[in-house]
Formats: sequence, C-alpha cells, structure tokens
Amino acid sequence: MDTSLIPNQLQPLPETKDGHEHGEHPDNRMFGFIVFLLSESMVFLGFFGGYIALKLTTSDWLPPGVDGLETFDPAINTAVLVSSSFVIYFGELALERNKLNVFRLFLFATAAMGTYFLVGQAIEWNGLSFGLTSGLYGGTFYLLTGFHGLHVLVGILLQLGVLIRSFTPKHATPENHYGFAATSLFWHFVDVIWIILFSLIYLWQ
Repeated sequence: MDTSLIPNQLQPLPETKDGHEHGEHPDNRMFGFIVFLLSESMVFLGFFGGYIALKLTTSDWLPPGVDGLETFDPAINTAVLVSSSFVIYFGELALERNKLNVFRLFLFATAAMGTYFLVGQAIEWNGLSFGLTSGLYGGTFYLLTGFHGLHVLVGILLQLGVLIRSFTPKHATPENHYGFAATSLFWHFVDVIWIILFSLIYLWQ
C-alpha cells in the first residue's frame, strides 16, 4: 500500500522486528511518582489537621498522669533523620560523577541512619506511660508516629533494594538511575513530614 499520500498524523506507526507497532513515548515515571507523593501529602495533611483540631477542642487532652513528652532523645533521632537527607544527596552527587563505591557507601549510611531512627522510636514507645487506647492523645500520637515510621521502613527497604541492584551492570549510572532518584525523593519527603510531626507533637505541648 502506498502511504505517501496519507497525512503524517495518520501514518501507521513503525513496526519493530517482531511485527509490533510502537512510537516514541516520554518517560513519565518520575511524574507519576511525584503525583503519588502528592497524594501521600494529602493523607498526612488530613492527619495534621485532625490532630490540631482535636488538640484545640479537647479539654482533657493529655492522659491522666502524663505531663508531656520527653524531647531530648526524639530531638537526637530527628537530627539523625534530617541529616540523612544530606547523606543521600551526597550519594546522588557521587553517582553523577560515576563513583559507584562512594555512592553505595552513602546509600548504606542513609539506610543505617533511618534504621537508627526506627530503633530510637521503638525504644521511646517502649518507655511511654500511655498506650494506643489512652484517649485521643494516645490514639493520635501512635497513629501519626506509627504511620510515619512505616514510611521510614519503606524508604529503608527501597534504599537497600537500590543498593543491591547497583551491583547489576548498567543499572546505576549517571544516565540511568530512576530507581535511586525516586527513592531519594521519597526519603526527602519522609524527612520533611517528620519535621512537621516533631514540631506538632513534641514542640507544641
């Protein structure tokens, strides 16, 4: 069939070697991931709004015998978690310079710092004098910190997955590193969320 007279926009797509048609498509993976993070942000914003509303409208906010939260150890955990964002950024710079071993070192260090944060949070939970059923305060505290902790755990697993796959040839290169880029963005998101949580729960008592 002579296709020379068919307008360009109606021309059939080129065929591959196996006979299937395809065209050039932009890589929208990062855009989709950003949309996912925006949806997660809306969930956290709902939690934040609920926490603020409950605190402002509840007269007996703190459980009986509870004067507030100790802030020293959580502040250290916060400093470690926030610092890990800089560490993973240094890993990104190393990858851009194709220094794979340095990149892996920074990625492992980021995962270790996230693990330190989770262990510190578990120790804090174990020492608290109130539980999940200790009124609105107990319920919202464990819901917010636990949901964030779940995100930290997911971030750590993503980092370890990227670290393992970086040993596969051509998987982690300056030109091909979507997996790490998405993981890094997710980790920055987790850190920003915790800064807001720390301010609401620990500083605003």
